[in-house]
Amino acid sequence: MDIKRIMKIFEDTDYVHSSGTPEELKAAEYLRDRCAELGVNARIEGFDVQMADIEEAHVYADGVEVPANALYCCGSGEVSGELYYMPSTDKLSISGAKGKIVLMDSLGIGAFTYADLVEAGAKGILFQYGNMYLNNDIDKRDLRKHVVGENKKLLCAMLNSGTAVELVKNGVKKVKISIRQNEYVGQSHNVIAEIPGRRDEFITLTAHYDTVALSHGSYDNMSGCAGLLGVMEAMKGKRPNYGLRFVFCGSEERGLLGSKAYVRDHAEDIAKTVLNINLDMIGSVMGKFISRVSAEEKLASYISYMGSELGFPIEAKVGVYSSDSTPFADAGVPAVSFARLASPNVAPIHCRYDTPELLSEANMKKDIGFITAFTERMAKAAMCPVSREIPEKVKTELDEYLFKKRKEM
Repeated sequence: MDIKRIMKIFEDTDYVHSSGTPEELKAAEYLRDRCAELGVNARIEGFDVQMADIEEAHVYADGVEVPANALYCCGSGEVSGELYYMPSTDKLSISGAKGKIVLMDSLGIGAFTYADLVEAGAKGILFQYGNMYLNNDIDKRDLRKHVVGENKKLLCAMLNSGTAVELVKNGVKKVKISIRQNEYVGQSHNVIAEIPGRRDEFITLTAHYDTVALSHGSYDNMSGCAGLLGVMEAMKGKRPNYGLRFVFCGSEERGLLGSKAYVRDHAEDIAKTVLNINLDMIGSVMGKFISRVSAEEKLASYISYMGSELGFPIEAKVGVYSSDSTPFADAGVPAVSFARLASPNVAPIHCRYDTPELLSEANMKKDIGFITAFTERMAKAAMCPVSREIPEKVKTELDEYLFKKRKEM
């Protein structure tokens, strides 16, 4: 695909398109149409996501209202309690949360920490977002269903980091959270396209297209979607040995919901999937190119050798990557994620600064070229060389990442 056409994708999708919104569907339809332009039929497949309309949200610190956003799907009501700043999540810190509104140093929470706070008797949770020296932005996030699990919902709100610092600095004693919201089941979407192969087995390529509430998501992750389209154009009409299925995933930013839905709803196809190739954040102006291999060590070595052969520096390691490769690996499919990772100081994500300016035409072209070469080698192989086995070390990492087991400290 001509690099100018690739860069136009970022121009055309330069808007917020977060999970379950009309804008996310608009982006899905756009990607479907780009597949059709390349001569590859694509379909849009919906799946349920938890949604909410915030009708009213207030946070008061010692009687004075402070700027805040309620977390979607955390319930409605009003709670008051002593402010408890909790920078750590060890047992001793958790034990001090009884009857209090907990202020955390993070913008999210894992299932085990959440369960610990509920059991300890916390009344509500405050999170914090952003760089207090840059702006007053406050992210809009949700209390995820898999985090709550069978526990009760606690009222939660997000503050700007500057506000959080002031609460602690001023020794605020009492906090009240008041939220009213309408929760409902909405729809997000995956876009699925396919290039058939000679065998009844295939390689699935994935990239998410959704954004968080403040981001236009050019780098994270329309860049990965553009990469899939580049591979698609290079491979169309070649009829490789293994077919290629392209899945543009929705709602990744809310806990890999699109890839989880695909793996759940396509069990027969998962049994025929020999490899997952996932793209999440490529083509940035700066940054090193990496691969994280949730498969046998041999695949990481192969990728390293291939990089040397083609003159393409790459850091390849075995491990789990926080992206749509994870549900595939958890289902037993060998998976590899590719990314060009830059310092957040020059390529920030999950914020207003993730726009097309973060991307480089030269690096997009190089990155897509390498990913295409790797995909073609795997697709044309007489037999896929990657063993369909997930190493025990990776299984442990997957269980910890997906909150199936507590991470050992």
